[in-house]
Amino acid sequence: MRIGSGAIVAGLTVAAMAVLGGLAYQAQSSAPDRATYPKAGASASASPGASKGSASKGGSPSPAPVAVPADSGTGKRVVYSLGQHRVWLVKADGKASTVFAVAPSGVSPGVGRYAVQSRSEAVTGSDGVPIEHVVRFTVVNGVTIGFSAAVSGASPNPEKAAKTGGIREKRADGAKLWEFAPVGTGVVVVR
Repeated sequence: MRIGSGAIVAGLTVAAMAVLGGLAYQAQSSAPDRATYPKAGASASASPGASKGSASKGGSPSPAPVAVPADSGTGKRVVYSLGQHRVWLVKADGKASTVFAVAPSGVSPGVGRYAVQSRSEAVTGSDGVPIEHVVRFTVVNGVTIGFSAAVSGASPNPEKAAKTGGIREKRADGAKLWEFAPVGTGVVVVR
């Protein structure tokens, strides 16, 4: 008895679908319930005039703003801490207008001083995720490094981020950085 090529293709298709279904189930069961950004520690967003112990709308005290790293220079600049996974938008007077947590990129920039080289309002990231408010400041081993926010608001998948340079922020923080940092703005990377 001879088996037709259509039956072989159908059998291979069914087998492939079964394998893919099993892999999808396995991936779903091992994935965390919800992707999150790293904990910001004291404050995810510092606002001028906020002081320790002042009441917020919810009635609880507002945390004190996180101090700008002492070794980050002077003047208007974006400060990125590799160890704290935090960004400060520092005004010319040396005070931070905004402080927020970020998800680090798979490829990290070196400690040092840079400047914003280019910006894109909306593109697709190298991980295939639609992103917005992209602010690029260096290249490391052929990988462009910059800040961006996923349009979906999702945190990056650390396993897929192995060779990407996207330092991901929340959308609201991305909009603030976008307004703050035109091309030429200083970016200081600290430990």
